[in-house]
Amino acid sequence: MTSACTSLGNARVPDGPAQAQQLVLVTTADWNATQGRLQRYARESGGWRAVGTAIEVSIGRNGSAWGSGLHATPKDDDGPLKREGDGRAPAGVFAIGTAFGYAQQADTALPYAAMSASDYCIDVNDSPLYNRIVDAREVGSEAIQGSTEPMRRDLHADGDQRYRQGFVIEHNPERIAGAGSCIFAHLWKSPGETTAGCTAMNDAAMSELLAWLRPQARPVFVLLPRAQYERLWRAWDLPEQP
Repeated sequence: MTSACTSLGNARVPDGPAQAQQLVLVTTADWNATQGRLQRYARESGGWRAVGTAIEVSIGRNGSAWGSGLHATPKDDDGPLKREGDGRAPAGVFAIGTAFGYAQQADTALPYAAMSASDYCIDVNDSPLYNRIVDAREVGSEAIQGSTEPMRRDLHADGDQRYRQGFVIEHNPERIAGAGSCIFAHLWKSPGETTAGCTAMNDAAMSELLAWLRPQARPVFVLLPRAQYERLWRAWDLPEQP
């Protein structure tokens, strides 16, 4: 779960959108909103073009907070900062990482990892494996102690299907302890049900999204509350009207 990352502290233009040819954009009403609207975009010579129809998604149970990705948090913004266990989805611009799921293969051009019963994402702050998906067969059972993120939730959490399809949102790629871990786009358990900090959607929308994304297009994931979007979209090279 690695990618380039810039340090926080100013509002310079993110590297992500300038290079990206595909954009997955989620906008919400404000920092505390738990529901959002997701729209796909493709870059053309005239700018960003909307692809398909917008869908409803759910995010963190406590809304969103500035995360760490390809952007820098504006100094003049008093929004919250993402922390481990805060129940907020990270806001900003992020690389899109590996797709994952329960099946051995998936209809996607993204790198794909089939999850097994021994795969965990480590959300333990003081672990040297923090914010990594690891296989207990390789790292040892002690290394996954305390993790609350088994990647085969169907086997560990009463048939839970939320991780049957999804992809990694590259928040906190430097793996700074306590800054938030294991951020994904995944299926929702039921329509509108909130998450611990991920972005959740229905099965059909996820399947369509995975089939559309292409790594050579350098896709990015952007999540912003409405006020922050209206202030930053020009500087960050985002679509004018999400």
